[in-house]
Amino acid sequence: MGLLQSLIELDTELLLFLNSFHNGFWDNFFWMFTSKEVWLPLYLTLAYVIFKNHGLKGLVTILSIGLLIVLCDQISTNVFKQGFERLRPSRDEDLQFLVHLINGKRGGMYGFVSSHSTNSFGLAIFTSLLFRNRTYSIFIFSWAAINAYSRVYMGVHYPGDIIGGMLLGLILGRIVYGIYLRVLPRFVVISHHNKRLLKSGISDSFGNDSRLVFFSIILMTGTLLMAAKVMLKITG
Repeated sequence: MGLLQSLIELDTELLLFLNSFHNGFWDNFFWMFTSKEVWLPLYLTLAYVIFKNHGLKGLVTILSIGLLIVLCDQISTNVFKQGFERLRPSRDEDLQFLVHLINGKRGGMYGFVSSHSTNSFGLAIFTSLLFRNRTYSIFIFSWAAINAYSRVYMGVHYPGDIIGGMLLGLILGRIVYGIYLRVLPRFVVISHHNKRLLKSGISDSFGNDSRLVFFSIILMTGTLLMAAKVMLKITG
C-alpha cells in the first residue's frame, strides 16, 4: 500500500509539473488537436491508401481498424474507467482548482485509463505494422504521443492514465493485427505465404503510398499551429 501511495503522489506531482507549462497559444493548439473531427482528413487519407491498393478487399483492413478502435474505446471506458473509478484530476476536490483547464472542460468523472491515449497508440501500432515504413512509424507514434500528452496539458488526465492507455492500446493493437494476419489471406492475394514473409508482403503491397498518410499528419499539424496563432491574435 505504501508503494501504491508513493506512485499516486509521484503521478500527482508530475501532473502538476507538466500541466504548469501553458499559455494562450498552446491552449488553442491543444484544444483543436484533441478534437476528433480535426483529424478526419488523416482518417480519410488512410482509407484512401488502403482502398487504392487493395480495392474493395481493403474493407477487411478498414473493418479491422474499426474493430480495434471499438475495443480500445470500450475496454478503456467500461472495463478500466468503471472498474478502477479513479477520479480525473479535474474532478478531484483537492486538485480541480490547481490544474489548468482549457475552456472549463473537465471531462467525465473517471480517468484511468485515457481513451485518447488507448485509441491513438492502438491505431499507431496497427498501422505501423501494416505499412512497415520507418518514417511513417516515427510520425504516427509522435502524433499519438502528442495526442496523449494533450490530455495532461488540458488537466483531464494524470500521466499514469496516459501510460496505462498507451500500454493498453499497444497490446490491443498487436492482438487485432495478429487476428488481421490470419483473416487477410482469405480475401487478399499475398505473394508470400510464410507467416514471417506475409507481413512484408502486406507492406510491399502499399508501395510508397503510406507517405501520403504522414504527409497529411504534417499538413494538419501545420494547419493547427497556424490556426492557433491566428486565434491567439483574435482573442488577444
